[in-house]
Amino acid sequence: MSVENYQKAKEIILSEEEIADFVGGHTDELISLAEEKLGLKFTGLYLDYLKTFGAGNFGAQEIYGIINADFENSSVPDAIWYTLTERREINLPNNLLVIYDTGSDEIFCLDYNQLDDNGEPKVISFVPGVDLESQTYEIIANDFGDFLLDLVKLEV
Repeated sequence: MSVENYQKAKEIILSEEEIADFVGGHTDELISLAEEKLGLKFTGLYLDYLKTFGAGNFGAQEIYGIINADFENSSVPDAIWYTLTERREINLPNNLLVIYDTGSDEIFCLDYNQLDDNGEPKVISFVPGVDLESQTYEIIANDFGDFLLDLVKLEV
């Protein structure tokens, strides 16, 4: 189950301080500002990630989130800045939130048009440069919890 997978990932991150480099958790106010800026409502697992870790790296894995309130003048791993930039530059659909860059031809996003029974968005692959009509939106993970645990396991 994904809540359990998220909790496992969180425990591993918190226990491996030497490879965990996160900006730190954020307030409800800052998270609300980010939601307003994007027109999205963060839910359960990703919301907990933002409140606990904010954004950062676990080993070589960079997991995007919120760095600070300056969403226009930021850089990775700022999910809000990256998503807004991709909306402008490649016409990224408004239902997607970029949470990970593979470093190759695709980015991984939370898809707020594909929610499970708990309101958790699927993690999908988006390929910049491919027409929106031709995108396959391959499901990478059923939700953020499964995705985060997979990334964390790669590093330990």
